[in-house]
Amino acid sequence: ADGGAEILVHIGLETVALSGVGFTARVAQGQKVKAGDPLIEFDLEFLASRVKSLISPVILTNGDAFRIVRRHQNRAAKAGEPLMELEPLAAAKGTSTSAGAAVTRELTVGAAHGLHARPAAQVSAAARRFDADITLSVAGRKASAKSAVALMALGVRCNDRVTLTASGGDAREAIDAVAPVIEAKGEETLVAATQPAAESRRQMKDALCGIGAAPGIALGCAAHLRVADLPVEEAGAGIAHETSELRRAQAEVRSRLERLAASGDRARRDILSAHVALLDDEALTHAALALIETNKSAAFAWRKAVRGAAEALEKIADERMRERAGDLIDLERQVIAALGGNAPRPAVAIPERAILIADEILPSDLAGLEASRLAGLVMARGGPTSHVAIMAAGMGLPALVGAGRGVLGIADGTQVLLDADAGVLYLKPDQILIGKANEAAAAAAERKARVLSHAGRDCRTADGTRIEVFANLGKGADEAAAAVGLGAEGCGVLRTEFLFMDRTAPPGEDEQYAAYKAIAEALGGRPFILRTFDFGGDKPVPYLSFPPEENPALGIRGIRGAALWPDLVRTQLRAAVRAGSSIMLPMITARDEIAAARATVAAICRELSLPEPRLGAMIETPSSALLADQLVQEADFLSIGTNDLTQYTLAIDRGHRLLAGRLDGLHPAVLRLVARTADAANAAGKPVAVCGGIAADPLAAPLLVGLGVGELSVPAPVIPNLKAAIAGLRIGECRALAREALALDSAAAVRALVRARFSKEA
Repeated sequence: ADGGAEILVHIGLETVALSGVGFTARVAQGQKVKAGDPLIEFDLEFLASRVKSLISPVILTNGDAFRIVRRHQNRAAKAGEPLMELEPLAAAKGTSTSAGAAVTRELTVGAAHGLHARPAAQVSAAARRFDADITLSVAGRKASAKSAVALMALGVRCNDRVTLTASGGDAREAIDAVAPVIEAKGEETLVAATQPAAESRRQMKDALCGIGAAPGIALGCAAHLRVADLPVEEAGAGIAHETSELRRAQAEVRSRLERLAASGDRARRDILSAHVALLDDEALTHAALALIETNKSAAFAWRKAVRGAAEALEKIADERMRERAGDLIDLERQVIAALGGNAPRPAVAIPERAILIADEILPSDLAGLEASRLAGLVMARGGPTSHVAIMAAGMGLPALVGAGRGVLGIADGTQVLLDADAGVLYLKPDQILIGKANEAAAAAAERKARVLSHAGRDCRTADGTRIEVFANLGKGADEAAAAVGLGAEGCGVLRTEFLFMDRTAPPGEDEQYAAYKAIAEALGGRPFILRTFDFGGDKPVPYLSFPPEENPALGIRGIRGAALWPDLVRTQLRAAVRAGSSIMLPMITARDEIAAARATVAAICRELSLPEPRLGAMIETPSSALLADQLVQEADFLSIGTNDLTQYTLAIDRGHRLLAGRLDGLHPAVLRLVARTADAANAAGKPVAVCGGIAADPLAAPLLVGLGVGELSVPAPVIPNLKAAIAGLRIGECRALAREALALDSAAAVRALVRARFSKEA
């Protein structure tokens, strides 16, 4: 290029072996060309039958002089659209620090358990945003801050003093960005586990002792999860082929982990997101690629690279760091399985009420099993702070770890009693033990039944303040009926995208009307709020044409789609009016958007001779919260979507692999916007609800009630416990708590405050 950038476009992999057959050059060496000039023609069908892959790398070959500042990938491109934008490094680096100059800073590690997988992934993500060479040093050892695995191998613990060094043009900016991540506190202990005394850990007659990693008692039958290493060939089938295969397998595993993370609770999402970060770790991949270049197979190279990193972690004195070696072995197994076209996890027939036994259960094993059939977990190895222990606690599964190899000899089908609270697994328990277990189970069931029996009542605080508890719905009439059975007082938001996804054409008016009417009937006359479709961002629809967007989360979302697909919007509004639901508009940022929708709805109602429904606005952006006093003049009610509000307020993409775990709707900045919205709605005498994720957070209820929110809409299974928790609150105490929370400086501080004040409820 005129600016000096050198670009290599390589059509297909290993196509050089064809000696030009299938290609026709349209330009001569050294010829001057301009945008739009054809360079080369090729026979795609011929190439597909002759070469390893049609993947065509576009490579910036003089990366020492330029960098890619923006790229457009993972979508179809038209002729003339940019693929990437380049910037000379001299311009990129500016004058903040002279080339080669080093900047250092002494820091104290803040993460409660040191730089293990999740905080290490956060540090490396921050470091990789900069061109500077960034290293972290401790006790005479150092590692690249851009490699999560290398950081973990340092064995850095909480309160360790470390030295962060950066050299290069953006060194000072890099230090300023990475240092706060290293010093950040957070990382609260998610599992409270106790270590039994040495004498109580000895093997007893008909019992095995271990460490309780997730609380609870369970009676069930033993079922072994046996996993063997998949065999790998050492010799490769060519460097290009093996490199391509490794990249393909990593992408396949990454996609699977992201799907599993999206369907779980916060702990599971954090853990699997950390696994994605390890999978993308440059140090691991480079080590594997270096072996591939010596003609090793991708599977052999990946296993050797991962085992080397795992062995380094296992030598660290800190137990938590040693446990992270299991995360690496988990990734090793998944990638090798993907390379061989095998299932990513072992097949196991799980009986009802199974106590799953294994040498070590890995997060991917647990995430892929049918959790409803499990009663508990027992592992010969592992520790109480392992990721699978955290996941088990989140799933309500009692877990015992470090129980020794004796557990591996228990026959499948043996009746066992797992008392994770005491750290004991009883084999063939007698009736006395079973009786005690049954008593404990009965007490838990009684508590659950008591909560369920009260769930059908109107929800009020202890001093009589009415708080409505609705259900978030997104599947259909059966889900609505189940929600009513759990005490839902209505539907706070019907996510209508379920009707539009996974099909080749949008549903017509009659199909939508039938679905909405069935839900209304299942609700039995209770309030029914239908949210119009919110496509874009993380919800693409194949039959709708979106314009190219560098950041879809900031693009065509919610009500903005009305300008692109007016007929689709009008069809949905007609179906909603016919079904008799209230209508809620997503991603509202201005009063005129509500006014325009109201005019359309009014015209439809005149056409159908039906009354106008209530029309509400979702508060999902800082701008809409700040303008809530204006929006509520046009809307009949407001509903705060805290998932989007949190990501836009904290400037963290909620789907980001490395940063999503730092999203917390109880951040004071988010709570202040909730308070402003609630104040505006209450001043106007109109309802205000929260239908986002924090409504279901048990620590959030007293805060939201104290901020003036009168309606909470949550997933149906949460409703009984949420209503029981609200019944124990007093409005005066909640308001005082909310005032204190708004003055704090972090989500962690807010959570600590609520726990201290409402420890029993929390």
